[in-house]
Amino acid sequence: MAESPRDEKPACYGDIETVFPLAADGLRATPEECMRCLHKTACLRSAMEGRRGWRVRAEMVDRAYRGGIIGFFQRWSRKKIIDQQRQKEETS
Repeated sequence: MAESPRDEKPACYGDIETVFPLAADGLRATPEECMRCLHKTACLRSAMEGRRGWRVRAEMVDRAYRGGIIGFFQRWSRKKIIDQQRQKEETS
């Protein structure tokens, strides 16, 4: 059975640098054209599950630390958890 046009995923599907790029201000934001896409939620989830998603999570922890939202030990703990999850996923 052929997929309908609504089920076809665009070429950029799951590409973290396309669907959640780093802007000039150092923050990540979803582009406007992605906001109109039918696949935006699943696409962003897929991108965050990939290898580059781990890097984005670590960036978020570092930004929270620099902003004073979390302290040194929380940053260390969260980054350690992220790294352990990444290693576990890579060996699976």
